Parts: sequence; structure tokens; C-alpha cells
Amino acid sequence: MVNILILFVALFASTLTLMLSVGMLGTLLGLRMTLEGFTHLQTGTVLSGFYLGLVIGSFICPSVVRRTGHIRSFAVFAAINTATALVYPMLVCPSVWFPARILSGISMMGIYMVVESWLNDQTEAQMRGRVFSVYMAICFLGLGFGQFLLNLGDIRRDQLFLIVGMLSVISLIPVSMTRSLSPKLPETTSLKLRDLSHRAPMGLLGAFTSGIIAAAFYSLAPVYASQSGMNLQNVTLFMGATIISGFLMQWPVGSLSDHFDRQKVLAVLALMIGASSIFLILTTSQEITLRLLAGSLYGGLAFTLYPISVAHTNDRIENTEIVAASAAMILFYGLGACIGPVAAALCIKIFGPDGLFILTSSTTALFLIAVCLYIYFEKPKKEKTVPFVPVPRTSPVISSLHPHVEE
Repeated sequence: MVNILILFVALFASTLTLMLSVGMLGTLLGLRMTLEGFTHLQTGTVLSGFYLGLVIGSFICPSVVRRTGHIRSFAVFAAINTATALVYPMLVCPSVWFPARILSGISMMGIYMVVESWLNDQTEAQMRGRVFSVYMAICFLGLGFGQFLLNLGDIRRDQLFLIVGMLSVISLIPVSMTRSLSPKLPETTSLKLRDLSHRAPMGLLGAFTSGIIAAAFYSLAPVYASQSGMNLQNVTLFMGATIISGFLMQWPVGSLSDHFDRQKVLAVLALMIGASSIFLILTTSQEITLRLLAGSLYGGLAFTLYPISVAHTNDRIENTEIVAASAAMILFYGLGACIGPVAAALCIKIFGPDGLFILTSSTTALFLIAVCLYIYFEKPKKEKTVPFVPVPRTSPVISSLHPHVEE
């Protein structure tokens, strides 16, 4: 029991340190590219590379982990993550930064798989819900509080990149010192897309839509904030407040969805995300307090779209299929995430900083129309209600920790 507790502390400490670096680096790159004179399209393309790397990593990382073992795999992926963080200030060039972001995405997918398979192997069935929630909290809080670390230096200089690299290296220490044996990596086979798209098409479309708006925000919101007059401190406040609000609203929105038809919840959620996007546009020239409030409202709604989509999908499949369906959901999220930063960059180029939220409002409007049409034309189906569980958008392995999974 003591060894398992030590392992959990080590894994959570490593995850928190890494997520701090990920949250810090994503915002830093957006701000630095603006200062370096990158075009909007170059900025969006470079930042989309991270999500492309996540998609690629979901296919190639399992074989790496199985072949080299968990501790060594974690070390390899963390080393790649560190190296890419140090490349950015050395070679300020889109053609270098884009492949570096792809490598960073691949390495993060590998790290997610290592940590999540370890947690899955060591967690007893009755503890899955708690471990699942703690892990998700660490991921969100690391991303959120990582924003504030940008205030430790000047984004025009290189020390912030060194801090990112240092955090990545530090994350190696807890895992490298554990004596736990490497677990078996769970299989992550997916359901046939034709079958899943027939049973829960709005779940897949919700994951895809969530990928577009979430990646667009993480990548281009720093550009939006800086170009609309915020200083660095206010940019970090805006980013941190939005991300942390997204974490805090998971349970209230999820609990409400347990009592209503989740397709209708998806429709209402899409409407409210669109409305909050418009609210952000209207407050662009207002004082920072109102803009932080608008950002918090947006984050609290937008970052619940993916877990509600997953919950809706789980309602329409058997509990034994949750793990298999998760791979398809994350794939659709990843495909949307590859599109989001580029689309947001083009919208900012055309409409100015508000283009980011013109994109999110337009995207959710299309999703709302699709859901309403599907509800209207769909033949009534019987479906169970699986209690809502907040789901981080990491790797397909995370679904193995879902408390309602049946082997």
C-alpha cells in the first residue's frame, strides 16, 4: 500500500510539473511569435503542430512504450519535450518551430499514455472515480497556473523558455526514482467509426467541435488578448481565469446533464458558448475586470463541451465499449484541434482580434443547428444514463480509468 501511495505521489508530481510547463509554453509561443513578426497564418500553423503531434502520437507511442518500458519511455518523451522547448529561442523560424511543436505533441501523448496506464494498473476498482478526478484536476490546474509563471520573466528574452525546459527535466525526477514495476499498456482499439457514428453521431461531432474551439483558444487567445490591449499580467490573468473556470464548471454542468436528455444539453451548451463568445467580443474594449468575467464564463462553458459529448456517447453504448469508443472520441477531438488554430488565425487576420470568438460563435452555431436537426429527425431511441464523469482530453488510455468501465 505504501509503495502504491508513493507511486501515485510520484506520478501526480510529474504530471503537475509537466502541465505547468505545457500551459506556460503554449501561451509564451503565441506571444513571442507576435513579437517576432510571424504572420497570423504562420502562428496558427505552428501552434496547430502540437495537436497534429498528439494525433500522430496516439498511433506510434503505444509501440514505443511496450518496447522500452514505462520509466525509460517517460524519460525519452520528457527529454524530447525539453529539447524542443530549448530549440525555440535558438532558432526563431516557423519552419523550425512547426516540426518542434509536432515532436512536442508526440512526446506529450507518450507521457499521457505512460502515466495513465500506470494509474490504471495500480488503481483498484472502487478507487477509480477518485483517482480519475484527481488526475483531471492536476491536468487542468497545471495548465491554468502555468499561465502565471510567465510573469517570472520577459517574453522578449530567453529565460522563460529555460524555465519551461527546467520544469520538463524536473518532471523526470519523481518517476525515475520509483521502484514500481512497469504495468502492461492497456489495449486502445476503437469501435468501428460507422457503428459509432450511427449510434452517437452528435457525440463525435461534439468532440470535433470541442477540438476546434479549445485548440483555437489555447493557441490564439494570447494573441487576441495582447492585440486587444492587455499587458502581460492581464494576459496571464485572462488565460488562467478561463482555464480554471473550465475546470470548476465540469461538475455543475455535468451533474445537470445527468437529469436531462444529453443531446438537448449539448444544444443548450452550444447556444451558451456562442452567446459567451459574443459577450467576449462586446467586452473587448472594456475594463479588465469585465473581460475576466467574460473569459471565465466562456471557459466554464466551452471546456465542458467535450466531457458532455463523451457522456452522451457513453449513454448510447455498452459499458464494455467505453474504452474502445474513447479512442474514436479523442481522434475526432484531435482532428478538430488541428484545424482550430489555423482557422482562428485566418479569422483574426480578417476580422482583427475578435476573429477568434467570431470563429467560436460560428462553429458552435453550426453545431447547434446540426444537433437540433438531428433531434428533430431522429427516431426515438432507448438509452441508459451513465453518471457524468469529467474527462481530460489526453490519451485513449485514460478511459481505462473510467469508473463505469466494465471489463
